[in-house]
Amino acid sequence: MHASHDWPLGLAHFTCIGVPPVDLVRLAGRTGCASVGLRLYPAFPGAPFYALPPGSDAFREMRRALADEGMRVYDIEFVTLGEDFVPASLAGILEAAAGLGARRLSVCGDDPDRPRLVARFAELCDLAAGFGMGIDLECMAWRQVASLPDAVRVVEAAGRPNGGVLVDALHLSRTGGSPDDVRAVPPGLVRHAQLCDAPAQVPGSTAAIIQEARAGRLSPGDGALPLAALVAALPPRAVLSIEVPITGTVSPEAHIQANLAAARRLLAD
Repeated sequence: MHASHDWPLGLAHFTCIGVPPVDLVRLAGRTGCASVGLRLYPAFPGAPFYALPPGSDAFREMRRALADEGMRVYDIEFVTLGEDFVPASLAGILEAAAGLGARRLSVCGDDPDRPRLVARFAELCDLAAGFGMGIDLECMAWRQVASLPDAVRVVEAAGRPNGGVLVDALHLSRTGGSPDDVRAVPPGLVRHAQLCDAPAQVPGSTAAIIQEARAGRLSPGDGALPLAALVAALPPRAVLSIEVPITGTVSPEAHIQANLAAARRLLAD
């Protein structure tokens, strides 16, 4: 187990999605983050993301910024595996991600045809393996893969060594999960967890659950989620990152600092 107070904390891009990647790296360096995640793919139609094609000026500038700050990219987001998903379509994004040093790509499962979803997840894992990367499946209440145990079933059915599950504190709670579910995940599958907080009360509709996930998350410790128990249930090498989308008029830097401080208080306790 980490000495909890020095557990490195990453920064999910969604925490301040309006900040472009190079600026995000500089902010992460200034505020003491250990790594960043990048949104290189739209999480849903119309969602913000940033393209960094390999060999482009933007890609080269990003590599320089990472070197300057001594910062690493841990993960890339966020792809929905729906009915029409074609794994090969992500080759360019995986190439860019690998060129920036990323280790994982986060996805959710939204294909009602389970054998096809498993087959495509496996195919995507194989594609990512060629770039030295892995794939993490995240459960969400409004997707076909709507619980952590179900995400584990898909990953195990795909049977790829670089497949895993991503544990998001909010999605775990809103899909009826608990830290005990995290503890029950087979060894090696949980490599990454995202921290945020929320009220105990589950929103009353799917639309409200989606809205909460995108714009209603609270800083760690400001809600009622069992975050200390969740962290205790994680494997010792899991990467922890902050995912609390910014709202209101606070500056991105102040927002990141406040959330890092809140997470460190949680880990110290």
